[in-house]
This record gives sequence, C-alpha cells and structure tokens, in this order.
Amino acid sequence: MTGWLQRLGRYTLELLARLGREGLFLLRLLQAQVFLFSRPGLVPPQIHFLGVQSLPIIAVSGFFVGMVLGLQGYVNLVRFGAASSLGALVALSLVRELGPVMAALLYAGRAGSALTAEIGLMKTTEQLAGMEMMAVDPFKRVLAPRFMAGCIAMPLLAGIFTAVGILGGYFVAVEQLGTDSGAFWSQMQAAVEFREDVVNGVVIKSIVFSIVANWIALFEGYDTEPTAEGVGRATTRTVVNTSLAVLALDFVLTAFLFGAK
Repeated sequence: MTGWLQRLGRYTLELLARLGREGLFLLRLLQAQVFLFSRPGLVPPQIHFLGVQSLPIIAVSGFFVGMVLGLQGYVNLVRFGAASSLGALVALSLVRELGPVMAALLYAGRAGSALTAEIGLMKTTEQLAGMEMMAVDPFKRVLAPRFMAGCIAMPLLAGIFTAVGILGGYFVAVEQLGTDSGAFWSQMQAAVEFREDVVNGVVIKSIVFSIVANWIALFEGYDTEPTAEGVGRATTRTVVNTSLAVLALDFVLTAFLFGAK
C-alpha cells in the first residue's frame, strides 16, 4: 500500500540531489572561467570542434526550414491577397522563434552529445582522475574551455541559421513562386525591429539556450557512470534534457520578451 509512496519519495530525493549537484557543478564551472584569461589558447580549438564542425548541419537545416516557411506562408497568405507580406512572415518566424530554438536543438544533437561522450570517455578511462592526481584541475583545463567555446559558438550558429533560413524563404518566394523581390525585402525591413526582434529573439534566447545546453552536456559527461552503458545513457539524457529545457525556456522567454505589455 505504501510502496508507491516510498518509490515516489526515493525518486524525489534522488531528483533533488541531482539538481543540487548540477547547481554546484555550474558554480564551479563559472568560477573556472577566470582561468581562461591566462590561457585563452584553450578556447579556439573547442570553438572549431563545437561550432565550425556543426556549421554544415546548421546551414543546410536552416535553408530547408526557410524554404518550408516560404512555401507554407505563400499558400496561406495568397488566400487573403497578402503574399507581399511573406518576407515579414519568414523573417519574424525565424528571428523570434525558429532560429534560436532549432539551432539549439541541432546543437544539442550534434555538439552536446559529442561533449557528453568526450567527457564521459575521459572519466571512464580515468583521465580526469589522473589530472587531479597531478594537481591539475579538470574544470579549468577541460571543462571551462569547452563551456566558453560552446557559449560563443551557439549564438553565432543561431544567427547563421536565421540568415540562411531567410535566404531559403527568399529562394522559394521569389525564385520559385514569383513573389516580388522588392516587396519581400521591404516588408521584412518594415516588420523586423532590431531591438524588439533581433536582440530579444536571436541574441538573448540563443545566449540562454547556449548556457543551458553546454551546462547539461558537460554535467552529464562529468556525472556519468564510468562504463560504456553509462556513457551511452548520459549521451541520451543530454539530448533529451536539453531539448526539453530549450522548449520550456523558449516559452518562458517568449512570454517575458514578447508577451503583452
């Protein structure tokens, strides 16, 4: 009769303990960022690994998402004689929502899982323990550069996704469907505001998503069980938890930044 209460209590305690470890991990990770001022050379290789190598999937996905937006938007707007507003529809959809959110989800699937697997493998092979035995802090030498690189790379990837998506929408709307090119760009420029849309959408959202995505990826790798199965489960948790966190934060940020004032 009380078995389910015991299981619920045990699960709750485990969840709270895990949240506590995650919070302490983030605090230690942020403190380790100071070390990078003396060793900035540790960051660029990680930017290449996390950002540059993620660029193909970001660019290709952004182009196709923009094409789909252009096609679907045209089909619906032409019914109301508002096809000239297609540029505004594509740009606002990408800048406010799809750009940062899709970039974060793709980043979690490609770079976040790679981060977790890399750190998890280093823990499994006792490389992190060996560094601690040699009085080398793995937070400073291993985790901090990857966190900083990810926080730099992901907002740039979100901006690239948005820009390429707009080009994809332009290609479908103007080159394929015959929408007026001048109307496409003029309506976009009139509708999109730098502070309200670009800063609140692409900049702020992508920065928040990058912090959360890299935090989860590094924690899952560092906290993984030192076995092959443990690394696999940690990689899966990274993608799932990051995706859920991004979608939940997107709602909160949208309500806060774009909600009724």
